[in-house]
Amino acid sequence: MLEIDNLKKTFDGGTKALQGVNLKVKRGEFLTILGPSGSGKTTLLRSINGLEKIESGKIFFEDEEINDFSLPNVQKKTGMIFQDFNLVNNLSAINNVLTGLLNSSSKFFSMFYLFTIEQKLKALQALETVGLLQKAYNRADELSGGQRQRVGIARAIIKRPLLLLADEPVASLDPKSADLIMSLIKKINKELNITVICNLHQVDLAMKYSDRIIGLLEGQIIFDQNSPNIQKKSIEQIYRL
Repeated sequence: MLEIDNLKKTFDGGTKALQGVNLKVKRGEFLTILGPSGSGKTTLLRSINGLEKIESGKIFFEDEEINDFSLPNVQKKTGMIFQDFNLVNNLSAINNVLTGLLNSSSKFFSMFYLFTIEQKLKALQALETVGLLQKAYNRADELSGGQRQRVGIARAIIKRPLLLLADEPVASLDPKSADLIMSLIKKINKELNITVICNLHQVDLAMKYSDRIIGLLEGQIIFDQNSPNIQKKSIEQIYRL
């Protein structure tokens, strides 16, 4: 489904975020990228959906190279979950979810949050999937951190993407909420057959929910193994324990 070929990215100042990353992701897979802060995880994820411009290398999605021409179509087929939720605080949960359709709606109607009944029903269905239907008309700033992230997930899945990108989705949550969010993403992965690429710091959550784990350090893949086969020495390599 996704193939990354020799991806490189250097930021102003000379920081090498990605140093020749090669990666293949199968349809329906739950892939986790582990690595310390500054390892290139976020840059890699944002390169896939065009939020970060790559320096060199190629990315193929559904056998089509991602470029300026194909990117809008790729973005329609991908959803993203952000570490800081990325919600509009003074909007209701349902309107935050509906912003996930902005790229596929008329710009005029989107500007004034004028969505069709069908679109609103899709938003309610997405909120029901994440267990927040009863909070549909609560403002985002009235919700707990875990609830806010569930709204973020509902926004990401409203258009039923083929690929879900989750960038540190539980970094700001307590352990109980973090486990709930990860179990929800896993449920979406299995029940809706949505491929997931998830950035994490938490080794225990990666082991529990992933099919496969990539170890990233200083912009390079250090290991690529199925979760049951991960050894302690592999983890020690990327975190330098």
